[in-house]
Amino acid sequence: MAGKGEKPPLPEPLPAAVVDAHTHLDACGAKDSAAVAEILDRASSVGVTRVITVADDLDSAVWAAEASTWDDRLFAAVAVHPTRTTSFGDAEKAVLEDLARRPRVVAVGETGLDYYWDYSTPEAQDAAFRWHIDLAKRVGKPLMIHDRDAHEDILRVLTEEGSPETVVFHCFSGDLDFARRCVDRGYVLSFAGPVTFRNAKDLREAAAFVPADQLLVETDAPFLTPHPFRGRPNESYAVAYTVRDLAALRGVDVADLANSVSRTAERVFSLPPVTSDLPPREGLV
Repeated sequence: MAGKGEKPPLPEPLPAAVVDAHTHLDACGAKDSAAVAEILDRASSVGVTRVITVADDLDSAVWAAEASTWDDRLFAAVAVHPTRTTSFGDAEKAVLEDLARRPRVVAVGETGLDYYWDYSTPEAQDAAFRWHIDLAKRVGKPLMIHDRDAHEDILRVLTEEGSPETVVFHCFSGDLDFARRCVDRGYVLSFAGPVTFRNAKDLREAAAFVPADQLLVETDAPFLTPHPFRGRPNESYAVAYTVRDLAALRGVDVADLANSVSRTAERVFSLPPVTSDLPPREGLV
């Protein structure tokens, strides 16, 4: 039996390409272009042909923006995570402003509110969240939301500030009622590994409801590995497990869901067309 520290096996390749809408390649151990290519090769071998790597602090944002230029399959999102906003001043804002305008940076995120951890005060998080909302509007890119135990305040701040044209709830964690409210506002909901957990009844109910053109999938790797590999290290290729589980949950064909997810990701993040897909490759672990 595989140990908890081992990554899941490569899944059967999907019948159509999908996008991992949110991962953290640096946290997965990718420090240089060769390591990035290895992760993307594994993902491409099972049909996950494009990946968005997301920053959680300023150093990560600089790295993500640079890494996105190393491989045509990779794009970036930049922001300072709400739990890291204790020191968030003009210097940090100037760097993010520059990074967010780069062509392969396709979103401002992840930003929002996190009431689970106490690394940063609610007041500091709120101020940073509002600034990121404004940045997304100014650069004309989607806002990628981190929402942990903060549903009502997230919606309140978005209402008070005025939502950017496109809002993505990364790793959506709400129930059916909250999903309805987000969908009614036109927001896009991205589902990660927890939607596959059999005890996540409320989340699965929400995922079954979301219209196809407002649905994305993601890994949030190296965290939130999907069932039946919960607790093991995650990586972009594992989004294929989530796609198959979601298709079964929604009662749709896997290829149809994969195609829909790709179209939504292309629209939301203004991704260029795929020029080529890598064939399945042997020996990737």
